[in-house]
Amino acid sequence: PGDVERVAQLLAEDKTVAVCRGRMEWGPRALCHRSILARPHDPEINDWLNKKLDRSEFMPFAPVARAEDAERYFVGVDVAAASSQFMTICFDTTQEFKDNCAAAVHVDGTARPQLVTSQSAPHMHALLTRLDALTGTGVLINTSFNLHEEPIVCSPSDAVRAFSAAELDALWLGPFVAERVSSGDQS
Repeated sequence: PGDVERVAQLLAEDKTVAVCRGRMEWGPRALCHRSILARPHDPEINDWLNKKLDRSEFMPFAPVARAEDAERYFVGVDVAAASSQFMTICFDTTQEFKDNCAAAVHVDGTARPQLVTSQSAPHMHALLTRLDALTGTGVLINTSFNLHEEPIVCSPSDAVRAFSAAELDALWLGPFVAERVSSGDQS
């Protein structure tokens, strides 16, 4: 779909994209329905993205990747494949992951991924597939779509407000993609 293509292109250009699609997740993790996405290659992302969100967190962000790429990026996923789709378990990472996804690697060389399939998260799986084709790495940072000390966004109006306050680059709201217009682009 056109929205997946546009979001993949924005992410390939190192833009940050907020997501508000479908039903809200239930539980302690953002699982791609209320998320902020960015490419994980910049080890400084913890500083600049947390600053945009007014967060003081210091831990690396968690990655989201396709389940079929699990062995490419993580070690030992086969023993916890079911749990890996909920971003609850840390795995050792491969050298390729360490080299290309530094922002998602903990100091001990592990990461806490969410692995998606085309059945569990069709929009995210399609996005990661397209991103891999564009950049060679089908992994994204996936952090909750909320501002400091606020709950994860629930409604489209919450999403628009948080997107505007954080000055993120784009908002993927259902099938629509809204992009921030910089002051230099306005006529």
